[in-house]
Amino acid sequence: MERSPILGTRGSPLALAQARKVASALEVAQRWPAGFIHIAAITTSGDTIQDRPLAEVGGKFLWTKELDRALIDGETDFSVHSLKDVESERPKSIRLCAVRPRADVRERLIGAESIDALKQGAVVGTSSPRRAAQLLSLRPDLKIVTLRGNVDTRLAKVAAGEVDATLLAAAGLKRLGKHDVGTPVPVSVLLPAPTQGVIGIECRADDAMTAAVLRAVDDETTHAAIRAERAFTLALGASCHSPVAALATMEKGRLYFRAQLLSEDGRETIRDEARFECGDLAGPKALAKAMLKRAPEAIRRLFEG
Repeated sequence: MERSPILGTRGSPLALAQARKVASALEVAQRWPAGFIHIAAITTSGDTIQDRPLAEVGGKFLWTKELDRALIDGETDFSVHSLKDVESERPKSIRLCAVRPRADVRERLIGAESIDALKQGAVVGTSSPRRAAQLLSLRPDLKIVTLRGNVDTRLAKVAAGEVDATLLAAAGLKRLGKHDVGTPVPVSVLLPAPTQGVIGIECRADDAMTAAVLRAVDDETTHAAIRAERAFTLALGASCHSPVAALATMEKGRLYFRAQLLSEDGRETIRDEARFECGDLAGPKALAKAMLKRAPEAIRRLFEG
């Protein structure tokens, strides 16, 4: 490129930390000088609406629409996202070109040493239907309240006693230098959100030059896993209202896929697992349909498919 490419990102501390990591990786890969990529922080609707769960006011689209507009209009050359905050079905004019190596997929519990150690009737803050349903499935006595805001805001509310505990993604905490905050929860206890721990990089679908630049930092193993996870959620018709967890990991050259669907109150849950060849998207889609078919009505009604 003859000029500095422009990277679009949300302006939260975590989003900026992720953007800087991507910019640095690209600068090394392309032998550009440090700081060559210009980072443009863009305020999204999800950042400004803090008093309600996003599922009530537009879902994941509120994290992406302003970034998408800037990208499509040519104000930025590519966008960097926490991929779990990006809807599975994207505009045809935008494509996911690259993903960075997946970070820790676990949740970290803030406020207690374990879920079992939470006091009876503890108040747990989260805006995630998945986390809420999973917690209630394990501990029906817990009281779940909406907790929004960036990482420091949520940590401060636990410290102030506004809630007894919360869950935060281990990957995000580490990227902010807070890797020792909270207690990690095994994925056998809390299966993560689809694509959790993955940074995605998108560009315009017709921008072949930028796509070629971005592919230099793509992690093929992670990309194979998230393709399967996104195919699964797309087949479900999952939305921000849908408590769904999924994780694909590479084992002996194949993808080991685990999934969980839950009712909103956590009383109903269905789990399954399968193994797929890399690049097989029909398999995850079929698994999604099969799980929905045998799921109770309390789960099925939360999905469109």
